[in-house]
Amino acid sequence: MSIDKLKANYPVRIRWVHFPLHPKTPPEGKSLAELFAGRDIEPMRKRMRSLMQEAGLPYGDRTHTYNSRLAQELGAWADTQPGGAKLHDALYRAYFAEAVNIADIDKLVEIVGKEGLDRDAARTVLETRSFKAAVDADWARSRAAGITGVPTFTHGDLVVVGCQPYEILERFVQHIIGSKEKRPPADTDFANP
Repeated sequence: MSIDKLKANYPVRIRWVHFPLHPKTPPEGKSLAELFAGRDIEPMRKRMRSLMQEAGLPYGDRTHTYNSRLAQELGAWADTQPGGAKLHDALYRAYFAEAVNIADIDKLVEIVGKEGLDRDAARTVLETRSFKAAVDADWARSRAAGITGVPTFTHGDLVVVGCQPYEILERFVQHIIGSKEKRPPADTDFANP
């Protein structure tokens, strides 16, 4: 994945910022045909598959979209746990490659267990919504920044939108490093669905 390669090659710090992607999707999900009613979704799926393949990411034949809110809250919790960063990749795979309903608490807890994290703690986080405020703050930050799609890569006032090849992201980082002395350092954030 491009982000892992960037972290290996450059002194970057990644902070995932959650984004309200289709927040009104019901817990049982919605078919892509319904979500994109009146549009030919097959070219969209082919383009997405091509972009994911180019980025080295798995992408399955999903037919539905699911509400990602609970998965985002779980991701915010995972960021506070030792080894929790790997949960972001696991949630991506579950949603985009395996078509798992990531609004289902039992399925989320199962993913947590597969990644070696504490299932009971994860269930408590999901049932009590203890990371709701953190995700609310991320959503507000995304809206305030004018982010309308994911992924979005930001550093100060610089923005790169969409799934980009490694070379584009590398130029983005090199530009930031090259201009570091011209402005105060700022964090690089990644909006996450």
